[in-house]
Amino acid sequence: MGTMLFGLMLFTLGWTLIDGSEMEQGFMWHVRKIPRLVSERTFHLTSPAFEADAKMVLNRVCGIECQKDLPAPSLSDLEDSLSYETVFENGSRTLTRVKVQGWVPEPTQNLTSQGAPVRRKRQVYGTDSRFSILDKKFLTNFPFNTAVKLSTGCSGILISPNHVLTAAHCVHDGNDYIKGSKKLRVGLLKMRNKGGGKRHRGSRRNRREVSGAGREESQDSLKETARAGRRRKGSARGQRAADGRPSFQWTRVKNTHIPKGWARGKSGDPALDYDYALLELKRPHKKKYMELGVSPTIKKLPGGMIHFSGFDQDRADQLVYRFCSVSDESNDLLYQYCDAESGSTGSGVYLRLKEPDKKRWKRKIIAIYSGHQWVDVHGVQKDYNVAVRITPLKYAQICLWMHGDDASCTHG
Repeated sequence: MGTMLFGLMLFTLGWTLIDGSEMEQGFMWHVRKIPRLVSERTFHLTSPAFEADAKMVLNRVCGIECQKDLPAPSLSDLEDSLSYETVFENGSRTLTRVKVQGWVPEPTQNLTSQGAPVRRKRQVYGTDSRFSILDKKFLTNFPFNTAVKLSTGCSGILISPNHVLTAAHCVHDGNDYIKGSKKLRVGLLKMRNKGGGKRHRGSRRNRREVSGAGREESQDSLKETARAGRRRKGSARGQRAADGRPSFQWTRVKNTHIPKGWARGKSGDPALDYDYALLELKRPHKKKYMELGVSPTIKKLPGGMIHFSGFDQDRADQLVYRFCSVSDESNDLLYQYCDAESGSTGSGVYLRLKEPDKKRWKRKIIAIYSGHQWVDVHGVQKDYNVAVRITPLKYAQICLWMHGDDASCTHG
């Protein structure tokens, strides 16, 4: 606990320095016009089989170096990739074709690393710099309360009262939806009730069970039995809290949206650029959520740093926070050195920048953590930790999924 608090103190100090000096140099959110994504036609598809195995690492994807040698996608290519599948709670599925309007091609990003060290097959680079968030006051308050856990084993982030953003591979392997995604659930962090939640109902049941044998037991022995039961339950709750394991409120997913650039089916391999998905919850939550933002270039990241929190599987359901520098970027991807293990994929990568014409700073999501991926670097397979950037087109698509039309998606 002391180590975590010390790390957070250092982190707060770092932000104070950034906010005080670097922010004055222009590290702020810039409002920009977003291209329009218009739904053109929706087709009904056959229901998925839901038989794919979850994959946290793709066998072969085209990364930043590979993409440099590819021609820029045409408008029709983009419209095909941004068309999307929707799978509903009852197992039905649709495909929606879209048209892009007002799109201006962005200049190709150059590699930013100079002589970056060779990286081996690992997800934690050198000293493990992750922080387990154990204090419930941190867990249930912004920004950590926006992190969610998926029943398929991934993480995600709340982006509205009804929506969770995550990685597409958490629910779909590029060919089919994974096992368990038909009855997908999302776990929201919550505080445990004082007194232990269901204890009173259990106590009444115990009293009813014991009353039948009341003739054979004395009043003193009944009191001792009740006290022992309370001690056992209190000990279990205390042990769970001591382990830093959060409590979850699970809710069902109403529908799931995935871009066609990922859900290729048998027509081709999934594109890492489109490893993101939106989940609509069956019931809205009342927690504070984090808004979407368009990903700035590395030069506009304060300290060159990004941040995200997720449920790494090697930390026994603990919420794990990390921040690190970005090494490379393309128009759609970020390569970074953030220490992370499986379970954290699907986390929302965010920044804290100054709002225009205001004296306050705001956190927004600028990417989705895709995980530890093998990428093609000049014909050789190398491994990186990769995040998928929220570009203006992806912002328009996610906004369309959330609102059902593009009227609320003109600026971001």
